[in-house]
Amino acid sequence: MSEPSVNRSRAAHRERLDALCWLLLALLGLAFAALAVQLDARLGTASAPFLGRYKIRIGPGTVLAPLVAAGALWAAARPRFTRLRWREIQLFGYMLGLAWAIALALVDGWSGLTKTLGSPEEYLGDVNRVGDHPFEYLRHFTADAGYHSVASRGHPPGPVFFLWALRQIGVTNHIVLGFLIAAVSILAIPLVLAAVRDSVGEEAARRYLPVLVLAPYAIWTAVSLDGLVAVLGAAAIVAGLRASRRRMQGWAPAGWALLAGLLVGVAALFSYSAPWLGLSLVCVYFARRRPSLNVLSGVGALLPVLGAQLLGFSWAAGLVAAETDYAARVAPYRSVLWWSAISVVVLLLAAGPPLVASARKVRNTAMWPFLVGAGAAVLFSIVAGLARGGVEHAWLPFFPWLTVAAVAPERPAGALPPAPLILVGLGAIAAMIIEAVLVTPW
Repeated sequence: MSEPSVNRSRAAHRERLDALCWLLLALLGLAFAALAVQLDARLGTASAPFLGRYKIRIGPGTVLAPLVAAGALWAAARPRFTRLRWREIQLFGYMLGLAWAIALALVDGWSGLTKTLGSPEEYLGDVNRVGDHPFEYLRHFTADAGYHSVASRGHPPGPVFFLWALRQIGVTNHIVLGFLIAAVSILAIPLVLAAVRDSVGEEAARRYLPVLVLAPYAIWTAVSLDGLVAVLGAAAIVAGLRASRRRMQGWAPAGWALLAGLLVGVAALFSYSAPWLGLSLVCVYFARRRPSLNVLSGVGALLPVLGAQLLGFSWAAGLVAAETDYAARVAPYRSVLWWSAISVVVLLLAAGPPLVASARKVRNTAMWPFLVGAGAAVLFSIVAGLARGGVEHAWLPFFPWLTVAAVAPERPAGALPPAPLILVGLGAIAAMIIEAVLVTPW
């Protein structure tokens, strides 16, 4: 048997072991969550590890989602896939990722795209408060936090203003809004692929595409505005990678670094956890020996935040108000000990089987800066007691970066493994099961 055949055989065996490991961990985690519910632990929900309620549904997506998953896996395994040009790869990934997210949402029919928008606990309920006086709303955003929807209380005003802007240009139909939010959120796929290509080469990015396209967390991507934060964060990292390229000279690195910071700053106006992605930028700059770019990205990140403060919204005061509301509204009713462990289960299920391979091979890849930023964000929220339900959508900006090492070599500087289609397929099955039995609030 030739050496390439031996390597493929070993990679397939290792992939099956990773799949088995994930399956065992997932079952143990679900058993732990079920035990917590049975013990009547302070969870605030009977649908742990997720928020929502369990109810088996049959809808268009019940048939559509398996077809999309099968088609994506079939296409990724074809020799023709390797001959596509890079832009075609990115477009292919975007279209399939959008189809996968929409197919999962349509398990609930059209309400799968609109129920979040129509909920009184979500951002759209606050758009009427903006009215024709956006600057006044911004100035009183923190002081009036108690009058906001539950979603707005825990976030900066960015999501409300995004929906307000769409209304101003005439986008009011909830189905159209749902499709638009999904279409924008899925832009994270080509952006993450671009980051992987810039870090470790195009071949690794091509093999990572199925992991992104059929990710289980797509269940929440099509229905959560946290997907916009994922896009902004991914765009920031791509800009930072371009700024730190060795062949970049003159003013170009400064421009890209400033843009990277600006994007992180804008993301921070959508989510208080978004600045953690800036840690990935810091690591990228140091890994590529361009630490001076941190100054420019830091300045860029401050500009949107300071701009908002000049208009009346203090990011720091908003963060304090969000933490105060969380401590009064959520913390007393959800056990930090139980949820800290259950949130790890959510991470395992939402990121899917590639998470196991990525964790195992993180030391073998130059993509470690991405994992540092995302991993630090997840770890901090757990240690700080902030992960008490709902992390399946709150961690959307971090999930893609936690699985990037799934396509890393088995040893440093070794040969790239094939695309982990077994792990991807198992994750897709898990996503379809979750979507079929769980009615989420989003």
